[in-house]
Amino acid sequence: MAKRRMILYFGSFNPVHKGHTAMAEHVMDKGLGDEVAMIVSPQNPFKAEWMQAPEMDRLEMAERACRNSRYPDRIRPSVIEFLLEKPSYTINTLRHLTRNYGTEMSFSILMGSDIVNQLPLWREADAIIEGYDLLVYPRPDEPIRFTTPRTTVLEDAPRYEYSSTRIRETLEMNGDVSDMVDGDVLQYIREHGLWTSAAKIASLTAAMAREPKNAQLYLERGKCYFRRNEWGAAINDFRRAEELAPGNGEARQFIDMAEEILEFRYKDIYNP
Repeated sequence: MAKRRMILYFGSFNPVHKGHTAMAEHVMDKGLGDEVAMIVSPQNPFKAEWMQAPEMDRLEMAERACRNSRYPDRIRPSVIEFLLEKPSYTINTLRHLTRNYGTEMSFSILMGSDIVNQLPLWREADAIIEGYDLLVYPRPDEPIRFTTPRTTVLEDAPRYEYSSTRIRETLEMNGDVSDMVDGDVLQYIREHGLWTSAAKIASLTAAMAREPKNAQLYLERGKCYFRRNEWGAAINDFRRAEELAPGNGEARQFIDMAEEILEFRYKDIYNP
């Protein structure tokens, strides 16, 4: 009996967007596998915890996106990494899946060019490179710089010009993301107040309590205040970031911009 060909699509999905779904649908259209498992990573070792929405929120959004795909019975989210040791190292997940399901399934990995370029930095990268087929789709402005003997480049894959980062930044500015995320996903984001500037500030503040000498946290919170035109709070955070990391030119740049704005807007004693 032939094994089911399972394509593993790892990601934070923070949030899942139309590009993710389109890519999963593409590999189904091409017959490159029998199913796609969108594996929601609860804790990516390359991403700070404060950057990510709670894992159950990301899972719920992935469930909605998969349900609304053209292959709802073949593209489904997986919670497998919720059950394994954190942070989520891909090699650990692959070994768990092979050990428990290898007699009935074969596994390949779907990833973007930005991710495959990082592959040599992953834990036990050689085991992944030697043991698994990779299906790689090009990302805008990210040429493929690393391949393996088992890499298939999906040259005709759908292209999308946005990312989860852009979506989060747009949401923080109260912008429209309806062309980038599924309608049910957007409804969930709004209902749960995800990726608002207030939520990001609260998350960064909580992270600061755990890491009070982390300059990057102050820099990021300062940017939030800057975008909200809360100049005093922004400058305070940028100055603290500069104190903690004296060589941080970005913090100094933001201080200069904020002070220039203040000097332009508040020129006299009647409008301090």
